[in-house]
Amino acid sequence: MPATPRRPAAKRRVAKAPPATPRLLLLNKPFDVLTQFNDEGGRATLKDYVDVPGVYPAGRLDRDSEGLLLLTNDGRLQARIADPKHKLPKTYWVQVEGEPSDEQLQRLRAGVELSDGPTLPAECRRLEPPLLWARHPPVRFRKQVPTAWLELVIREGRNRQVRRMTAAVGLPTLRLVRVRIGPWGLAELQPGQWREVPAAL
Repeated sequence: MPATPRRPAAKRRVAKAPPATPRLLLLNKPFDVLTQFNDEGGRATLKDYVDVPGVYPAGRLDRDSEGLLLLTNDGRLQARIADPKHKLPKTYWVQVEGEPSDEQLQRLRAGVELSDGPTLPAECRRLEPPLLWARHPPVRFRKQVPTAWLELVIREGRNRQVRRMTAAVGLPTLRLVRVRIGPWGLAELQPGQWREVPAAL
């Protein structure tokens, strides 16, 4: 009988060595900017603001959202930041349509039922608008509809989670600014500005 051909040995995945000089950048991503470096449609991307080669976003921030985005050249650090299992707290300032009731705020704190299951409990409190206008000029105004600002802290990373949570309790999001991820915050960064910090977590 002819010999059965041997299957080629499966290639073992070799972990990529960390970069010789790990880097971590904090960017204040402006509104209407894609969280990527290229776009065939000619839309604004990170390339318009960050001229550092070899860094990539650790996590995402939607085009219509603003605020803190982390970029690194270290794949392991990128995975630790972006992986939901590490549950890094993410803090958002959220402008919502309407006047939030105590019951609506409590629903956000307790966790909200979404189409992909209930969210984890969140931290939630009202903010005074003047705190935001000084550092983040408004993108849009609502003349005829009352609005309010909330600070929301979550520890998950679902797609458009904050917008879905506020909508589920009857408070549609008008504007979303991420101000902190774990130990890193925007501080005095203006939209489009970035700064480098030690690459460690």
